[in-house]
Amino acid sequence: MLAHLRAVSRLADTGVADHLLARACAGDAAAREAIYSVLAPAALTLIRRIVGTRAIAEDIFQDTMMIMYERLPQFRREAPLGAWLRQIAISRCLMHLRSPWRRLRLRLEAEDPGHPWADESLATPADRGEWIDLERALATLAPTARAIVWMYEVEGYSHEEIAREFGRSVSFSKSQLARAHARLRAWLEPHESRQSCTPI
Repeated sequence: MLAHLRAVSRLADTGVADHLLARACAGDAAAREAIYSVLAPAALTLIRRIVGTRAIAEDIFQDTMMIMYERLPQFRREAPLGAWLRQIAISRCLMHLRSPWRRLRLRLEAEDPGHPWADESLATPADRGEWIDLERALATLAPTARAIVWMYEVEGYSHEEIAREFGRSVSFSKSQLARAHARLRAWLEPHESRQSCTPI
């Protein structure tokens, strides 16, 4: 399961040629479009995995790309452009996750026992069949847990970096990741292996 996550392209590893950067900084529309085509897929995937909702992810993605273009002349080229964009994207995602409106919405959803994020636990629908893919399993994690799994497993953040981003302790990051891994494994294991044997 985790091997599937680690095989996903990391935004932080995505670079852009210097001549494209120079032209984009000068306002060249074609260069900006070329940069967009290189970075957009991984950036949108990262944002969607963290916030979970397509419409919200698309709004954050547009905001992230606009900020990148506005700040492009400040990019110092000490790392690939994707790593710099990743920091902007994660910062925007975490701002959304911390917003008071979002917390209120989650509190209301938690009052509905049928909602998959109630009590920050995995939903367990009765009719899941023999196989649920990783994407659906990730979608059922609470937003904070999903963000930490994606940041750690795909984007290569350390527990120290995750703790810094969330303003929490390293043990918070480690415990969230461990619980998320356990829930993903439980969700993805074959249904038959969980059925108890009836003594004869």
